[in-house]
Order: sequence, then C-alpha cells, then structure tokens
Amino acid sequence: RVPEDMIRLLDSSDGNLITNKKRSLEVGDKVEGNYKGKGKWYAGKVRRVRSDGSIDIDYDDGEQEINVSPENVRPIGMAMGGGEMASRSLGRKAVIEVGSKVEANYRGKGKYFPGRIKRDRGDGTFDIDYNDGEQEMRVPEDMIRLLDSSDGNLITNKKRSLEVGDKVEGNYKGKGKWYAGKVRRVRSDGSIDIDYDDG
Repeated sequence: RVPEDMIRLLDSSDGNLITNKKRSLEVGDKVEGNYKGKGKWYAGKVRRVRSDGSIDIDYDDGEQEINVSPENVRPIGMAMGGGEMASRSLGRKAVIEVGSKVEANYRGKGKYFPGRIKRDRGDGTFDIDYNDGEQEMRVPEDMIRLLDSSDGNLITNKKRSLEVGDKVEGNYKGKGKWYAGKVRRVRSDGSIDIDYDDG
C-alpha cells in the first residue's frame, strides 16, 4: 500500500509526469524541496534555474542545495500547497479564515506545524494557535497551508482521482526514490497498490 501523496500520475500517452503547474519556476519563487531526495520537504526560495532544468534552492532554515531535480521541487502558493489553493470539491479558491485548520512554517524556519487561525490581520498575515500550545503572530499567507477541515489533509489542486491501470511514479517506501509503475488497486482508505515496472 502506498499513500496517495507518495504517488505522481503519469500521462498514459507519453509517460511524462502530469503536473498542475501553471508556469515554470522562476528565481525568487517560494518552493518546497525534497532535501537531498530523502523524502523530507522543506520550504525555501528558488535561487537559480539552470539550463538543464535543475534548480538551486535557498532553504528558509539557512541550508542551500544546488542542481535539484525538478521532480524534487514543488511550488508553494501556486498550484500545489500554498496560500493560493483550490477547494477539492468546489474548484474555487479556498480561503484562509479565523478557525481554519492549517499548517504553518513556524518562525519561517522551514518546518511546518499544525494549528488553527486565531486572527486575520487584514494585511495578508494571520495569528496562529498551534496544536502544541505555541502561538505566532503576523504569519504571512504564503507560509500557511490550508488543511481540509473534514480530514486534516492538505487542500491541493488534484486533477483527478487515480484509477486502476493509471501509469504512475511511486515514492518507494517514502524514501524519496520515485519508480514507474501502474496502479493495481485503489483502496477505500485512499492508499494505492502499485505494480512497479521493475518487478
């Protein structure tokens, strides 16, 4: 069983990754990087986009990484997982408001923690009460990820649900290595069984 967030849908016609990116990444874009490809995602900014498509990232915690494969970079505040996200069910922009369940980049250091919006400051910043009892004031919207209030999962712009036979890439055992395969079974809990191409 592979959780759906560790699977990427491939186009059945050409085998290329299907993405929801609205545009290419540019210098200064806020992103999350799969640090050293090990399955842990940290917030940062694009420092450089290289001619081969790889990306240099300055992480919010002070670390840097160069020549990061585009598969290990996801935008924040664009199509996947930032302040500008669409509601799953209605296809409209989700709104961060008082009481919303969120994950926020605590103190801007690249680690996200769950909490609730306590106050909307009206200037694009919010006060957050974290689940662990901590509080933070004036957190910028681009450092907040809206969670679905019904199940606590990130709200994203998923194109469609996965189906048996879909070509996908799976993050094998969650260790940051992606391998091609096909969906064998979609389970009721949202996890997916994959038959990997390499057996």
